[in-house]
Amino acid sequence: MEQIKQRDLQIAKLQEMLSERDARFAQLDAELKESLMENKLLREKVDLLIKKVFGTSSEKLDSAQLSLFGITQENVPGKSDASLESDKEAPPAAASRRDQGKGNPKGVPDNLPIKEEVIDPEEVKTSPEKWRCIGAEVSEQLDYEPAQFFRRRLIRRKYVSTEDKETAPITAELPVKLLERGQIAPGLLAQVVISKYCDHLPLYRQEQIYWQRHRVYLSRQRMAQWVGVAANWMQLIYEEIRRGVMVGGYIQLDETPIRYLDPGNGATKLGYFWTASKPGGDVVYQWETSRAAKCLEKVIPVNFRGTIQCDGYAAYPSFASENPEVELAGCWAHVRRKFFEAREQAPEQMGWVLGQIRELYRIEEVLREKAAFPEERGKVRAAQSQPIVKELFRVLEQWNLVGNILPRSGFGKAIGYILSLKKELMVYLQDGRIEIDNNLVENAIRPTALGKKNWLFIGEAEAGDRSAILYTIVECCRRRGIDPNAYLRDVLTRLPHATNFQIKDLTPEAWAKARSIEQLPKAA
Repeated sequence: MEQIKQRDLQIAKLQEMLSERDARFAQLDAELKESLMENKLLREKVDLLIKKVFGTSSEKLDSAQLSLFGITQENVPGKSDASLESDKEAPPAAASRRDQGKGNPKGVPDNLPIKEEVIDPEEVKTSPEKWRCIGAEVSEQLDYEPAQFFRRRLIRRKYVSTEDKETAPITAELPVKLLERGQIAPGLLAQVVISKYCDHLPLYRQEQIYWQRHRVYLSRQRMAQWVGVAANWMQLIYEEIRRGVMVGGYIQLDETPIRYLDPGNGATKLGYFWTASKPGGDVVYQWETSRAAKCLEKVIPVNFRGTIQCDGYAAYPSFASENPEVELAGCWAHVRRKFFEAREQAPEQMGWVLGQIRELYRIEEVLREKAAFPEERGKVRAAQSQPIVKELFRVLEQWNLVGNILPRSGFGKAIGYILSLKKELMVYLQDGRIEIDNNLVENAIRPTALGKKNWLFIGEAEAGDRSAILYTIVECCRRRGIDPNAYLRDVLTRLPHATNFQIKDLTPEAWAKARSIEQLPKAA
């Protein structure tokens, strides 16, 4: 009897050990699966990082890529036979900017100034009286003369009256200067500003260039002071541009990080250029040392009523929740980018999604080529784009409910991103003024991205305000198709004599209109 009890006890211990072993195996199996999944997600992040660093930044998909995803022209949902036929018979696209000018044998404008140089044979030079010119062979070359410094000497002559010899001598008044007791002239100040904010040359490089090529020494500290002078003079024009951007009830908004010096800590901190763009109009930058939602209270005027198009950053919905008169519109380019980055995780599903977004952009391209008005854009979108968007969201919501997509994967994040912005992404379908994406304001940010690769940081925090003013001026000139150097030279010459009522006539928009009117042919 005692032996039976001992055997039962041993069996119970063995069963307990087996259950513990099974539990341990189950735990190890769960940990292994979790580790494998974490390893997979980390590999996806590494692959994405490698592609961003070493791969192409283009998100264009050709037909060969779509066929890899199981998508062809024939099975792209929402594309009719008529549209397919029009794609086949469509004329070749216009030449890109990179190819423009290649068909022109000169490759230069015809209105460039000409400097003629006559070359005669040595025989004619020796005995010109023995030769008679009967014609000429003319050939042209494109040449360039580097900019040069010169001293502008103002001579104010003194006069005395020939009739009244007792009258004191008179002299013309000295014109008002940009910098009191300073030597800077508008032309040189414009050159320093354009070199820094348009050509992305830091001040220390300009210092080297001016000394090594022209033997003129201008210290970077001195030029930094001049940049501040330019920003101070352009402050009122900047405010006028800002008011114009915020009028109309529709702006695009984005922010980009810029480092600045923090003298107390001996290091740099991260600030931001908040960029507001009016499609078809100007753009304005505003400097803030933070990315918090409270910064939007300074960027957006209190009386603003309308639509702000932006990405999915949490500060925007936080701002909109406190301002019921503001409506947010989403950006389909950000959506497409997230699906494009995760396209290799689920090729077939990703290919279908990218095909749907591609069709939305094809519709927008047709409207853009026709230069359609907002009313027409709204009607076309309601008839063609809205069914595609509804079907896209229906399928994505169905995939999300199935539950076999990892939320932390690139595919899961892309689905979560688009579903969280469903309301905002539908806004452009309801208002023909709204663009399909935020690309216009992102294009305006590019100059700052190029600049910070060269100058790394903008100086102290106060330098951010000056940079925001001058970046605004340069970018508005670019949008208006005018030479920023010519604009700054003219405006900086006129500003010391201008009144506050004349500021509206000195914005890049007004300046470009005035020049176009001056160039119109005069009536006989």
